[in-house]
Amino acid sequence: MSSLLLKTTGGIGCAVLALPLLAALAIAALLGGGVSAAPSQQALTDIPPSMLALYQQAAAQCPGLPWTILAAIGKVETDHARNPDQLSSAGAVGPMQFLPSTFRAYAYPVPPGGKMPPTPWDPVDAVYAATRLLCANGADWNLRGAVYAFNHDADYTYQVLHIAATYAAGGQPAGPGGALRVRTWRAAIAIAFARAQIGRPYQWGGDGPARRNTGFDCSGLTQAAYAAAGIPLPRVAQDQYNTSPRVPDGEPLLPGDLVFYGTPSHVHHVGIYEGNGLMIDAPRPHHVIREEPFRFAGDDYLGAVRPSDARP
Repeated sequence: MSSLLLKTTGGIGCAVLALPLLAALAIAALLGGGVSAAPSQQALTDIPPSMLALYQQAAAQCPGLPWTILAAIGKVETDHARNPDQLSSAGAVGPMQFLPSTFRAYAYPVPPGGKMPPTPWDPVDAVYAATRLLCANGADWNLRGAVYAFNHDADYTYQVLHIAATYAAGGQPAGPGGALRVRTWRAAIAIAFARAQIGRPYQWGGDGPARRNTGFDCSGLTQAAYAAAGIPLPRVAQDQYNTSPRVPDGEPLLPGDLVFYGTPSHVHHVGIYEGNGLMIDAPRPHHVIREEPFRFAGDDYLGAVRPSDARP
């Protein structure tokens, strides 16, 4: 197999990666309109199978929304419809705790298996309505903001994001054959956001749907992924490399680390490491956001940083 070629494009700073044909075909087979995180063992244990399938099916109606966010809201609100008293003091009802007036705004079209007329007490109707509400509030680019719009409470938002991280399988192996884990829930949210963008087109200067673009460039993707987790990053790859804590040379990478290519004074590409030698990145024009090895023949890998803030 021929080696991968790397060519600098200049400007904002994202590499052009020329993939060999077989590698390109293999990656294309992984796409298919976006890749969602597999359920973790925690999710399989905690979520009833019918509700797990419902969260996954409904999330597919909003490209970019991880099903884990819907599941985490369902957990916080009524323990996945297990709570027999699904009526709040504020008048919110049903498994996703909708005010009837809010539910009516997002109840149609009636989803497959839903009630006619739709009702917030029905799990199918409620989960699909929650999907539409989250999507309308930018869940495909700002998960944190969309969850906050669902319930205007910062503690609620971070609780949902934390639970969502435990529901997504991913990260470094704990050992041979061991369970996968991530270093922090914020890194898990950043990875979940990036994975939800797989299949979107590369767009030079793209910051995602929030700015009426259809896609991302490399540093736009990493900035948006960490914004979803509540960690601000600079816009361009060079500044992301310059301002974030460095991972010492020789130290193993952790899921959520950002990996860079180029030289210290000329960084031209960045991806988000997700574990097991793989990264998610927006590679070049006319290609899509994808998952691929972060090291490859002929690369000019520079190093990694570990975005963080003061909160746990």
